Amino acid sequence: MIFPIGDDQVKGGSFPIFSYGFILLNCIVFFIEMQQLGIGEAAFEQFIQTYGAIPAEITNGQDYFTLFTSMFLHAGWAHIIGNMLFLWIFADNIEATIGNIPFLLFYLLGGLAAHAGHIYFNMDSTIVTVGASGAISAVMGAYLVMFPSSRIKLLFLVFPFRIPAFLFLGFWIWEQFAGVGQVSEGGGGVAWWAHIGGFVFGVIAGIIFRTGGSLDQEEATEYA
Repeated sequence: MIFPIGDDQVKGGSFPIFSYGFILLNCIVFFIEMQQLGIGEAAFEQFIQTYGAIPAEITNGQDYFTLFTSMFLHAGWAHIIGNMLFLWIFADNIEATIGNIPFLLFYLLGGLAAHAGHIYFNMDSTIVTVGASGAISAVMGAYLVMFPSSRIKLLFLVFPFRIPAFLFLGFWIWEQFAGVGQVSEGGGGVAWWAHIGGFVFGVIAGIIFRTGGSLDQEEATEYA
């Protein structure tokens, strides 16, 4: 199995308080979810149904608040560990470059763009949607534009190696489009269009950030 464990780090800039803060917040919410699960399966399901986003309800003008709360819910350990790993690797460079408040707005808008992508193709769905992956997809889209030559550190078994960000992220977005095809053939379980919607938003935002950025995005130091 191959998975990312680090990247090249930009020098200077804003301390990524929201990048790390979102990781902490997601973990706290997940702890609350596990408490609900400890009470019982019904309590956990009720919690997810209450705070997760359901496309059919959103299109009917109900529970708009879940567009935000659902960004901080996760379906299990593998779900949150994978999302937080990607958030930890890719978000801090962007926040350091564009600043704290712009990153906060970008992250939340990226999550909303991801919801828009998912809901557009699933307007009548009553399946609850949870997870930070839509907003994180926006982060990855912006990263592709802003730091295409940054080296992503991957781990294969116990062997680390590095590849350029444009290769890793290019393969990742290809997987998302391939996932849409799987859904059309009967597969499911992943909100592929949320990932794609968030990623497209991130690419557009990344172009804007790169044009107006104050940091030299090519100045990087190796992540320890």
